[in-house]
Amino acid sequence: MFRSSLQTLKTTKSSLPWQSLWIKTSANNKQAHKSELTLHDASSHLPHGALLWQYLVGGVSVTGLLWSALWVVAVRRYLAGGLCTSTARLTGQTVVITGANVGIGKETARDLLRRGAHVILACRSFSKAEEARRSLLGEGGKVEVRLLDLSSLQSVRDFAAGLVKDNIKVHILINNAGVFMCPYMETQEGFEMQMGTNHLGHFLLTNLLLPQMKQHGEPARIINVSSTACLGGKIDLDDLFQKKKPYDALQSYSNSKLANVLFTRRLAHLLRGTKIQVFALHPGSVVSSATRHVMSSTFFKDYVISLALKTTLEGAQTTVYCATEAQQHSEMYFSDCAVGWALDASKDERLAEDFWKLSAQLVKLDE
Repeated sequence: MFRSSLQTLKTTKSSLPWQSLWIKTSANNKQAHKSELTLHDASSHLPHGALLWQYLVGGVSVTGLLWSALWVVAVRRYLAGGLCTSTARLTGQTVVITGANVGIGKETARDLLRRGAHVILACRSFSKAEEARRSLLGEGGKVEVRLLDLSSLQSVRDFAAGLVKDNIKVHILINNAGVFMCPYMETQEGFEMQMGTNHLGHFLLTNLLLPQMKQHGEPARIINVSSTACLGGKIDLDDLFQKKKPYDALQSYSNSKLANVLFTRRLAHLLRGTKIQVFALHPGSVVSSATRHVMSSTFFKDYVISLALKTTLEGAQTTVYCATEAQQHSEMYFSDCAVGWALDASKDERLAEDFWKLSAQLVKLDE
């Protein structure tokens, strides 16, 4: 079928509406049977998949195609990043993962369940989380769903109170949920949505669970999923929610990811001498539901972005690594299952301390 379609294309190429073809044969060329194929103004009118046909008709050699394929595979493997090879078991340990019904959160849950952990899917949509729970049954361990909306501080307080009431000892807290480049919206308390959800909700949740994590006395970990977007982040203590300037969704997201790193460093500093380790990480660029506000083209997502970005399984690897390995590296920033670069802004201890105080004030931590 492929050959017949290709033959049809070759015999009717002059009438194709999306191509203008000019075949010029050089009589003086010793290889008189070879033709030079020139394409005029074709690419601007090509439908999806037509560019591939253009290359096939243009006579690209099999060797060239093979080299191109190998190049794509090599680049794809490089972009896939590090792989967590840990064989650690988590039997008897409880893991809380925010935003675990989809994406890298769900893949993280799947991996930790296979290690025997009790995993709590902390999600804002109970029905979607329950669907995820059912799909994870049989992976091993124990999985349950609890309602948590990080854009509501009351929901955060209710979630934490429920764990304490049920005497659930949390060994690993993975602050994974996040909002990515959404239009300007506000949380229930009036905070800008990305800073309110990505940082303040997790800040409150972590602090509410800390007393119990300290009390049970067992080794524990807090993992904050950040991003390399933190490189472009700026924390303005006088205008944390960008009220004084036109709203920039990307800048706001970057600010919230820098907030994750500052939070990690300050928390690790406060927890020195305890059995609780704190990590920040970059999962890699992953196509997930978090990108729903910025990717509307199905073709772009399916054929272009999918080659350049990690799968959710690949994106979960560094989180799994921080949950199972990374001993003695508290306060560090990880990428591709290894200690990553240190961000200059995150080294500002005074900024980290002042930002902590502001965050505590905004979420009314002492009330």
